Amino acid sequence: MSRNEWLSRGGVGMEPWKNDNRWFVSPYNYDPEVRSALRFSPRIELHDITLRDGEQQAGVVFSKDDKIRIAEALAEVGVHRIEAGMPSVSRDDADAIRTIVRRRLGPKIFAFCRCMVSDVKQAVDCGVDGIVIEIPSSQHIIQYAYDWPLAKAIDLSIEATRYAKAQGLYTVFFPIDGTRAEPGWFLDLIEKVAREGHMDALGLVDTFGGCSPHAIARFTQQVQARIAKPLEAHFHDDFGLAAANTITALTMGVNVAHVTVSSLGERAGNAALEDVAMALRVLYGVDLGIRYDKLYKLSQLVRKLARFEIPSNRPIVGDMLFKVESGIISSWLSRCKADRPVELFPFHWDMVGQPEADVVIGKGNGRDSIAFRLRAIGVEIPGDDPRVDTILARVKKASLRKHALLSDDEFRRIASAVVRLGNGARRSSAGKLAARTVPSRGRSRGGSSRARRPAKRR
Repeated sequence: MSRNEWLSRGGVGMEPWKNDNRWFVSPYNYDPEVRSALRFSPRIELHDITLRDGEQQAGVVFSKDDKIRIAEALAEVGVHRIEAGMPSVSRDDADAIRTIVRRRLGPKIFAFCRCMVSDVKQAVDCGVDGIVIEIPSSQHIIQYAYDWPLAKAIDLSIEATRYAKAQGLYTVFFPIDGTRAEPGWFLDLIEKVAREGHMDALGLVDTFGGCSPHAIARFTQQVQARIAKPLEAHFHDDFGLAAANTITALTMGVNVAHVTVSSLGERAGNAALEDVAMALRVLYGVDLGIRYDKLYKLSQLVRKLARFEIPSNRPIVGDMLFKVESGIISSWLSRCKADRPVELFPFHWDMVGQPEADVVIGKGNGRDSIAFRLRAIGVEIPGDDPRVDTILARVKKASLRKHALLSDDEFRRIASAVVRLGNGARRSSAGKLAARTVPSRGRSRGGSSRARRPAKRR
């Protein structure tokens, strides 16, 4: 539907790219020519792998209790499937999986297995609904990394998947390094396992994150041409493209997205749950039916338990995502926060459970930043009062010395010291307000230092 058509049917409130005060993104996302190329499945599921692939990030260790807490939080968000771990890793891992299964949290519970009958037996003992079963699928990785004859990969796949079928497990066949495999060999392997073994679904696996979105589209297309099975996207983030690649595959009818919370995972991690879910909801109009307002809280929990830090400006869940420092943006926030917040942000902070947008104090501030924070702490000073400039100058100096933002307490001390001086205004010979000389630590050669009005940061 064109922009004019949307406007004619009810105006701003009905525009899919501008949903009241929930989000405001580009109308190009909903251009008919863009939309006509999308072939989303009627039902898309999130398969969260934080408890397995996420824990494979070097240095991350989850206890049994950690895994249960994360599984409960994932269920609260509403993910459709949880890959609870790999039973063969340890008794503690197997016990955690069994406990999560017994909790009956709502999502289907999966285990990850090697293509070995013994691994599948352990998954069966845990009581899971399904398994993701891996096998190397590129000739070079079979030869050099596994040191196997090629026939071994085929034989193990057939034997283990047959056993999984006999045990009634939903089986996702997971060919490691699929995007770097020789296309002919790879597709022949998949067809043989599907024919002689078993698979309910096939994973499209970009193990080393070495595919571009355009290449993922071609890879998906080639697999769909020969394999008549539901497909699942499992992409790594080595070039920062895991979420984009996942969405590309979903637009081509792939049914399931493998994700981790805040991109936790091996090397550069996996497609981030929050990135994929929010992009689908806001940029594509695809509602996964999850609790988007729990995403920030979920990320905080996983980061805490994993002892894992993310950039403060990380998409969706970064702690500083809705913090404003520069003067010009502070003026925008002052004018728009109450009634038009998405003029400044592509989506409202409440949508993902973030704290409300606010101005922070630092070197990048302008006069509007200072005025905003003064109002926030209950100090009413006219905008043209010279003390605002004095406070700004001291804030910049303190922030530069600290190499960081200032805390509320630090700002209060600066503001209180200046406010006690009075407005310090006098009439100059030209009839304009001029700032009174304000004592400072630095002294000029003449024995005094005059507060200067800093340039407004834009």
